[in-house]
Amino acid sequence: MLNFELLTSPRQLAFIALRDVHKGAYVDIALDKVLQKASLPDTDRRLVTELVYGCTRRQRTLDAFIDQLGKKKSHQQPKDLRTILHLGLYQLQYQQRIPESAAVNTTVQLARENGFSGLTGFVNGLLRQYIRLENKEDATTKDKVSVQSSNPIERLGILHSFPDWMIQVWVEQFGLAQTEQLCLWMNKTPAIDLRVNVLRTSTEEVEAALTSAGVASQPVPHLPQALRLMSHAGPIQNLPGYNEGWWTVQDSSAQLVSHLLDPQPGEVVIDACAAPGGKTTHIAELMRDEGKIFGCDRLKEAGAKRHRTPSRLKKLQENAQRLKLKSIEVCTGDSRNMPQFQNTAHRVLLDAPCSGLGTLHRHADARWRQTPETVEELSLLQKQLISHTSTFVKQGGVLVYSTCTLHPKENEEVVSSFLAENPNWEIETPSADSPASTYSTPQGWIKVLPHQQDMDGFFMVRLRKNS
Repeated sequence: MLNFELLTSPRQLAFIALRDVHKGAYVDIALDKVLQKASLPDTDRRLVTELVYGCTRRQRTLDAFIDQLGKKKSHQQPKDLRTILHLGLYQLQYQQRIPESAAVNTTVQLARENGFSGLTGFVNGLLRQYIRLENKEDATTKDKVSVQSSNPIERLGILHSFPDWMIQVWVEQFGLAQTEQLCLWMNKTPAIDLRVNVLRTSTEEVEAALTSAGVASQPVPHLPQALRLMSHAGPIQNLPGYNEGWWTVQDSSAQLVSHLLDPQPGEVVIDACAAPGGKTTHIAELMRDEGKIFGCDRLKEAGAKRHRTPSRLKKLQENAQRLKLKSIEVCTGDSRNMPQFQNTAHRVLLDAPCSGLGTLHRHADARWRQTPETVEELSLLQKQLISHTSTFVKQGGVLVYSTCTLHPKENEEVVSSFLAENPNWEIETPSADSPASTYSTPQGWIKVLPHQQDMDGFFMVRLRKNS
């Protein structure tokens, strides 16, 4: 039976969460589960979070270290021992503020407390060998613990911990140097952006309130409602203005989508894949809460990052209430089967389920869950969705298609296929005063590249329905 000290040990809690992740649990759910069971000071909660997300994100690199240092390859190690080694190696490689001795000793203790008493010498030896090789001043790169591959795709994949197929997709679009910059960005801790509800307050007032609470923030260029938190904020719901509906959490890139849609007061707007409602509520704010917005989604959707659930639709309702928005009506169902909406909307937003390759820094396990096969499945779903939701749009109306991925099969190819089959539709570039115009390409796509714009990766395009 686990003793109380173990239940309050950050590394033991991280081990328990990672063990669940390796059994198939989503990383955020596994982390929440262990944090709810333990009463930890804020510094320890942050350490657990860093270890769980970091080891999940970096597992390919950590496996490569085990392959190089151990007599058995990483996949040949007992699963729980491999997880313990990941925790030790992650601290040594990526957590410079943790003393080497603490990283080694706590990892050896983890092995002892979790059924590997007979292998504590192996754990200690492997970690100390890592330290010796890394600290040898006269060692060549070959002597040190390093990524060893002559294949540039594989080298980037091991070095930055991404599957080769994903690296290949990016290299084909951006080249090797830009892909490496993208990988570096995707491995950073994600920023938290707020979208200020200008129907209730102003960005200046929210910024001042945050400053008074000891939380630094700054405006995001080109986005009139966006503030980026620049210091640790603690539980987000404890920040000033949360209960009053002054703001909601939404990445800057996602805020661009509703600006591209450009909804007007009094219009009928359909958000076809609305849950959990960040863009739906933004649409209502831009319309001054005047008009009608249908926020539609399925209870379960075979999407990219996880199944949609009733709680995600409930979150849309809760956010609308907290932000004091009255114009939103939640509509449960599959947007591919809603004939009642045919030719009813001035504007439709299709923020399609996708592989999420633009938000991998937020979803540490997504890089391991997605495959070329899941991308193919999503591409088919996206083509079906755009075909059906386009029928909701009145003649002369607008449809915005958006994803948070960086894969052409889910972006340009979906839209190009739709336009080829529907000659009465055309791409419409954003107006010069639109926040989205800064990111417009010559083809009319809006593309946000994280390593260049320091925001989540996004693709969006505005389409106009002609006669």
